[in-house]
Amino acid sequence: MDYQVDGLIAASVDLSGALVARCAKAGLPVVLFNRGVDGASLSTVTSDNRSGGCRVAEFLLAGGHERIGHVSGWQGSSTGRDRRDGFEAGLRAAGAAPLAVIDGRYDRATASEAARTLMDRSDPPDAIFVGNDYMALAVMDVLRFDLGLSVLGDVSVRGYDDIAMSAWPAYDLTTLRQPVRRMIAATVEELMARIDAPTRRPGRIEIDGPLVVRGSARLPEDLTP
Repeated sequence: MDYQVDGLIAASVDLSGALVARCAKAGLPVVLFNRGVDGASLSTVTSDNRSGGCRVAEFLLAGGHERIGHVSGWQGSSTGRDRRDGFEAGLRAAGAAPLAVIDGRYDRATASEAARTLMDRSDPPDAIFVGNDYMALAVMDVLRFDLGLSVLGDVSVRGYDDIAMSAWPAYDLTTLRQPVRRMIAATVEELMARIDAPTRRPGRIEIDGPLVVRGSARLPEDLTP
């Protein structure tokens, strides 16, 4: 705002309502990238997080899993909440419920401790859906190297985002890809439209991404080679 920019793309995980109000008062067009702010009249561009979470639930159930835990993204963020909501909705539609949900806060240490807590139960999960890939890699490390378990043999792990490390042979993480390039293009297009037409109604754009099947989660029967 000090540089008198024509528009702003914001991607902060904890963007505050105060900043939103300040931008609105200044008449500055804002588009939120991969984030939302409850109650704010702003354009947002995200992956279809609710649908993605639901599809993860369906995939794990189709693989025969019965005790599915969730290490969620930070519940102070729209992304973490939407993925959790979609996941729980997908389970409910099949008459199931999560074994346990722990907020991983998008933090490696917190996600690692969540994995230990889940596996210390008398009825540990046979699958864990982790709210993003960075946390999922931490969960896999705890399962394999701290607890001596086999990922896939003892516990399936599913992530979300499809970061580059997820494809490394050391992890081979089954995940859901965020369509980042399409999201970026839609964000720029929406911001330019808001600059050209300041009275344009804010839009909510959700872009679906594909499931990426690798080797960290049991396959549904229809995908089994």
